[in-house]
Amino acid sequence: MKISALALAATVGIALAPAGQAAVKSIVLVHGAFADGSGWRPVVDILERDGYSVYVAQIPETTLEADVAATKFILDRSGPCVLVGHSYGGMVITEAGVHASVKSLVYVAAFEPNVGESAGELNGKTPPASNDIAPVGGGFLQVKPESFPEDFAADLPKPLAHFMAISQVPISMEAFGAKATAAAWSNKPSFAVVAKQDRMINPELERSMTSRAKSETIELPGSHAVYVSHAKDVAALIEKAAKGGG
Repeated sequence: MKISALALAATVGIALAPAGQAAVKSIVLVHGAFADGSGWRPVVDILERDGYSVYVAQIPETTLEADVAATKFILDRSGPCVLVGHSYGGMVITEAGVHASVKSLVYVAAFEPNVGESAGELNGKTPPASNDIAPVGGGFLQVKPESFPEDFAADLPKPLAHFMAISQVPISMEAFGAKATAAAWSNKPSFAVVAKQDRMINPELERSMTSRAKSETIELPGSHAVYVSHAKDVAALIEKAAKGGG
């Protein structure tokens, strides 16, 4: 007796995905400099509501190597996933994205380097509007708290922007100057968000990097904290990546 593919799939509990569509139900989120993973909360709420398993990496921002290692620690157990990075997190996912679990990448107002490029070098070539990153000792940098609301989170409620300013995680100058040794976007599908009013990474730099990587890109009218202010749009792009794009 012949058994149809659909019946067989139902019998063994396998869901058949449409042709060309990746069956990815896990999302790994990586925060950027001057922030931590809690900023992803609005995006996480949407993704979990829509049935995705979500992992939030808490990278130390001490060295690029350590940040990549912290991300790969999650990728070792996430299963097939979309890997998402904000800001400096784009440096991290560009290297960590070579991991076998990663099926596609999403860059949110993020650096999207090629091999041999650093965040500091890219920012230097196309400077952002903000010039308020300052040393805080021990080889670390932070955004001046009094400038943070305007430069990082201009489209967020003032109390939230203030809290983000006083709870920011400094990044080491070593991490900011570290050069990418791999570019996962060169052989995996990538997607990107350009924040049109970004003062931390020049929007023109974001556009040039996404264009070079041939990332499927959307532009949103938002600050560097676009993942908070436009969580619905950012989550929708992540879900598109999870479904195979197109």
